[in-house]
Amino acid sequence: MTQGRSIRLFLVDGTPNGLLTAEIMNWTGHVLTGPRSKLSELVQRPECGRTGIYFLVGPDPDNSLRPLVYIGESDDVGTRLKQHNRPEAVSGSGGGKDFWEKVCLVTSKDQNLTKAHVKYLESLLIQNASQVGRCKLINGTAHEYINLPESDRADMAFFMEQIRTVLPVLGLDFLRETSRPSREPAAAPAAEPEVSPLFTLEVPRHGIRATGQEIDGEFYVFKGSLARGSWVGTERGYQSLYNQFCEDGVLVESDGTRVFNEDQSFSSPSAAAAVVSGRSANGRTSWKAEGSGLTYGEWQDRQVSAAVTMPTAIGHE
Repeated sequence: MTQGRSIRLFLVDGTPNGLLTAEIMNWTGHVLTGPRSKLSELVQRPECGRTGIYFLVGPDPDNSLRPLVYIGESDDVGTRLKQHNRPEAVSGSGGGKDFWEKVCLVTSKDQNLTKAHVKYLESLLIQNASQVGRCKLINGTAHEYINLPESDRADMAFFMEQIRTVLPVLGLDFLRETSRPSREPAAAPAAEPEVSPLFTLEVPRHGIRATGQEIDGEFYVFKGSLARGSWVGTERGYQSLYNQFCEDGVLVESDGTRVFNEDQSFSSPSAAAAVVSGRSANGRTSWKAEGSGLTYGEWQDRQVSAAVTMPTAIGHE
């Protein structure tokens, strides 16, 4: 069973949409994040005068599925952020970046991060973000930085893991690794990651058959599954998601249908069912477990019903 973690969040100005700090117990790192509209307040914080890593995040107008992200480092983060806030057309040095709407910076509470540390961290984070594929990086290709002692590289690997733990809590998912589908039903002993039985969705009339599985809260449709050749539903709902997958090469044409070119995660079984069917669909009834024939909804209901009810107060039987 995975060990729990404690993360301390602090709303600097008392509002959920303002500046926010985050810390993990027994980690020297300190995270500060906020919207670009709060940049004038953020750069006045003492953290901005330290050496650190920062992330600029904004929407991609050409891809609604993934954000645009820039990963940078500086020994004076506040000054660098001011440069990035300049309009691109007048920045001169290329420091201005107009796309971003949110900023997140990571520094060290003990101020022991050096320029060499953050350059190495930047290299690791750019490589990791590229491999995960949940965002479009503005940086381009990462330059490998290896001019760091072995012990320091180990420390920075641990530092990066803490960053990858805390950022999703702040709504920044671009470093969160996609769970690797096991393609096997969950075994009786507790296994990591948590997986469901295999589910199938069939539309015999159109020769469609897709296979999926729920893994750590996300529903995956596996590579090789078939989907409708075109969107036939109303122009709303998951049509934009279907079209985006076609543009990205996730769904490729194949004899009048489309085939998943890779394992693809979805936020819900209904989103997955809609893309497979080419129209709005109820994933709770469309997906059926292999072997038992239970719908996803019936399977989930059995899981909830079988769950042990915990006592509401200590000492109650």
